Amino acid sequence: MKAQIAISSEKKILCTNVCKGKNHDFDLFKVSKLLINITLKLYGDSGYQGVLKFHQCCELPKKSSKHNPLSDEDKLSNREKTKIRIIVEHVNAKLKVFKIFSTQYRNRRKDFLKRFNIVCALVNADMGF
Repeated sequence: MKAQIAISSEKKILCTNVCKGKNHDFDLFKVSKLLINITLKLYGDSGYQGVLKFHQCCELPKKSSKHNPLSDEDKLSNREKTKIRIIVEHVNAKLKVFKIFSTQYRNRRKDFLKRFNIVCALVNADMGF
């Protein structure tokens, strides 16, 4: 199973969505039909490269390739975006304390979203919200 979370700048989990583990991150984003205000900035990792078609105000890291290495400005820009996105990684680490997310899920798929939402509520409560 694969899960997607949307996090506010105050480290609060706002919404969740799940799908089968084989789906790509961007496909999960399209299926979730997450409504985001157009004035809010959306920060994602490189798995969300096509999100510009759906949300104009987004910040994604630039990808390098063998034939097109990143320039120094691109590396600096990616570093600045990573400093903001680290909030998401900290919340992911708190979620992975619950072994349901760091190992293969072997129970009923229909119960995964319920359990995921309960764990997200516990993490939100633990962060003082």
